[in-house]
Amino acid sequence: MPLLRALVGTVRSARHAPRLAAGLVPDDDVLLDPPDDRLAPALVAAALGDPEPAAKLLATTRDAAAWEDRDRYVVRLAAFAHHRGDWLTGWLAAAPRDPDAHLVTAQLSVRRAWGSPARAERLRELAPLVREVAAQAPHDPVPWRLALDHARGAHAGHAVFESLWEQAVLRVPHHYGCHVSALKYLSAQWYGSHSAAFDFAEQAADDAAPRSLVRALPVRAAHDGLRAPPGPEGSVPDTRVDAAADRGLALSAAFPPGGLWPAEIRNLLAHVLIKRARWDEAWAEFGRIGPCATSFPWAFAPGSLGKDPLHRFLTARDRVRDEMARRTPLWNPRRARTGRSGPRGH
Repeated sequence: MPLLRALVGTVRSARHAPRLAAGLVPDDDVLLDPPDDRLAPALVAAALGDPEPAAKLLATTRDAAAWEDRDRYVVRLAAFAHHRGDWLTGWLAAAPRDPDAHLVTAQLSVRRAWGSPARAERLRELAPLVREVAAQAPHDPVPWRLALDHARGAHAGHAVFESLWEQAVLRVPHHYGCHVSALKYLSAQWYGSHSAAFDFAEQAADDAAPRSLVRALPVRAAHDGLRAPPGPEGSVPDTRVDAAADRGLALSAAFPPGGLWPAEIRNLLAHVLIKRARWDEAWAEFGRIGPCATSFPWAFAPGSLGKDPLHRFLTARDRVRDEMARRTPLWNPRRARTGRSGPRGH
């Protein structure tokens, strides 16, 4: 019987997989971490050594208090400077007092320290720089998100972390990046537990506005919990993972398909749904993702060593397609009764 089921599944997959694939964005059209229309010109200019568009972009987000966009742009610009830093050096030389140039520099420095074997020691050396950029921006939560990331890697105690968290939420109570940083600190991989992480994430999601990305924070807790080995409290409870996925599905459905804004949340949600073998919902989520693959979570998926995140994304999408095809009957009685072209006479 197992052999028969395997053979039937193979035949179903061969028949239905091409039809299912036709409903998705082709592999060659999927982009990894595509920039939006405002960030793209800044990255192109930076590649040519011109920091002015990046400076104007971050100044605009600061003046408009567009903190979520600002956080994303700072991270992306620092990531670009990690490989091509001449434009950032030129920016600092031309505008040595520009708080945005200092913020990108601090983000880049923390990123580099995180990749060092002596991570904690190098991060502690950066403490004055992190404090300085926070002091330069009394209303901006992004330096405090950076301070939270820095504190976690530098092994700061709970009292230090809580004081930074208070400063972050004092500026923007529902800033997504700050909440993700706090969730990481509370996770079982760092200084908390599955219960602490889920409690924090679920409460934050309950308190957030209907379309806030914080609503998907439990999905992040589920992902982190599924990655962690079982600890003293055991594995992450399936019931909380499924409830988190349900929250994520509700949030994702509130945005148009293919959008850049919810792209990372949708990629994360698809990953969790696959882990829970919720194939129908994972397939629908890949449809909403469209061409917008994101490095997170695919760069950190098990077995990702030596494989780029885009390859991992496409492999996961293919797996869901094959699972859907294997579960689709070879013969549809309703379709046979109505004929291959459907009901006639209309």
